[in-house]
Amino acid sequence: MQENHYHSLKRKILASMLITPLVPFVLAAVVAFEHFSISTKANTIAKMERVVEDHARLVDSFLKERKADLGFVAEAYGYDSLQDQETLGRVFRNLQKKSNAFLDLGIFDQAGVHVAYHGPYELAGKLYSDSQWFGQVRKNGSYVSDIFEGFRKVPHFVIAISQKEGDRTWVLRATIDPYLFTEVVEQVRMGRTGEAYILNQEGVFQTSRRSGGNLMELAPEAESLLQQTHGTQSCIMEDGRGGEYLYVTTWMPTQPWLLVARQETSDTFSDLNQARFLVMLIALGGGIILSVLAFYTSNRIIARIQLADQEKNQLNQQLVVAGRLAEIGEMSSGFAHEINNPLQIIRAESALIDSIIPDLKKRGEWVESEDSKDVEDSLNQIKLQVDRCAVITGAILKFARQKDLSPQVIDLCETLPEVTHMIARKAELDGVALSLQTEPPPIRVNADPAQLQQVLLNLINNAIYAIVERHGSSGGGELKLDCSQKDGQAVIRVSDNGMGIKTDNMEKIFTPFFSTKPVGKGTGLGLSICYGIIEKMGGSIVVNSEPGKGTEFIITLPGVA
Repeated sequence: MQENHYHSLKRKILASMLITPLVPFVLAAVVAFEHFSISTKANTIAKMERVVEDHARLVDSFLKERKADLGFVAEAYGYDSLQDQETLGRVFRNLQKKSNAFLDLGIFDQAGVHVAYHGPYELAGKLYSDSQWFGQVRKNGSYVSDIFEGFRKVPHFVIAISQKEGDRTWVLRATIDPYLFTEVVEQVRMGRTGEAYILNQEGVFQTSRRSGGNLMELAPEAESLLQQTHGTQSCIMEDGRGGEYLYVTTWMPTQPWLLVARQETSDTFSDLNQARFLVMLIALGGGIILSVLAFYTSNRIIARIQLADQEKNQLNQQLVVAGRLAEIGEMSSGFAHEINNPLQIIRAESALIDSIIPDLKKRGEWVESEDSKDVEDSLNQIKLQVDRCAVITGAILKFARQKDLSPQVIDLCETLPEVTHMIARKAELDGVALSLQTEPPPIRVNADPAQLQQVLLNLINNAIYAIVERHGSSGGGELKLDCSQKDGQAVIRVSDNGMGIKTDNMEKIFTPFFSTKPVGKGTGLGLSICYGIIEKMGGSIVVNSEPGKGTEFIITLPGVA
């Protein structure tokens, strides 16, 4: 029944710890990323539009420069001079030095006859009066043609200008390398999949496209792209093979061509996709961390609640044990008195025997022998043990009468030997080497002797228990008491080489009813009482410990001059 209560409580705590932070966290992440996504897409498209507009001006500038080159040649040389084949060849070579886009150069009279030509084809004497480009250049003064095949049967486009000399109008025409022009158009680079190309008003490729699209072929997306009438526009759509692209288009400033730049959306918005992945990764990681912390914290809370319930259940048992120990302490003075009575009789009887032996020796009734020497040795041993028992019972009485005592000036150099004498036999039986070291007397403090004795006995007993737990009773244990003076204060150190105290327990050792001993071995009251006694005396008690190596308690008391 109680286990079900703990499980139900754990589920409620876990649910509240997960839902409370996760809901606002998810909402904040979704809203923030949505705004970030919209802003990033808009900035990316705007940047791509600026790149396309700049590139359109660059391509248009390339065409203007070629027309300007032809205009300069026409002005500088004139019709008659350019009809000379040698002069025309020299002019062509000079043009190629400036730009290798020129493939050939030709002169046409006003009837459209190709009167002079320098290039790789046999075009001199051909009639072009019916050609579209010839009509346009006569009409407009200059003309850049679309890609066409013409007499040479290969895709090319021409730049032509008309020149008037008196009553005569003639035309200077140059063929532009379409593949070099394609390279000029493709100079714009946008990521890994970005590419640029030009379509005419019918949607026919005027430059080739890297991903597929040859000169004079109809572009599959032409119908959608040619709906744009002016300015720069962008759209996202699929190409013929199912790939999704961002298209940005703009019409050339002086040429009826549409400059198209496109890039796969996965490449265009790669930073956004990466950010999306990172956001998802962070959200997932945050959710996992939050869940782990929630599980861990809820388990800790439930464990603490269970521990508190267990401690509460053990409290009554510990109080009963503490009461029994208190009763034993009260009874110890009665035991000491009862033991003292037979001790006094033994002392009196031994004194009587001791007085009779000399009389027997005077009368000659005492015969010196091995047996008589054993009797005298036994008598001396009885005196020694009676005195020892008297010291022990005296110490017990002194300890038991602590309620009647009050603080007084005592010399620790006298008090500490009394304490070690009381515990020496127990230490010896447990295989503990007990040692005491003090500075030259006196080391005076204002304290209750009995209460100070209680503190030291408790610390020593705990130390012996820790030593036996680590080394057993076969030896190897060391328990040291050291008393010194420093800066007007008395310092008592009780150090051992026992099990030591775990780091988790260091902050709890002075807490009432906290004990590391098994049930029945301790009440957990000793150190808390010691702490209270030393604090009332105006001193302090601290502990240093390293698990597996030992523990040192340091008592500091105000000194008395």
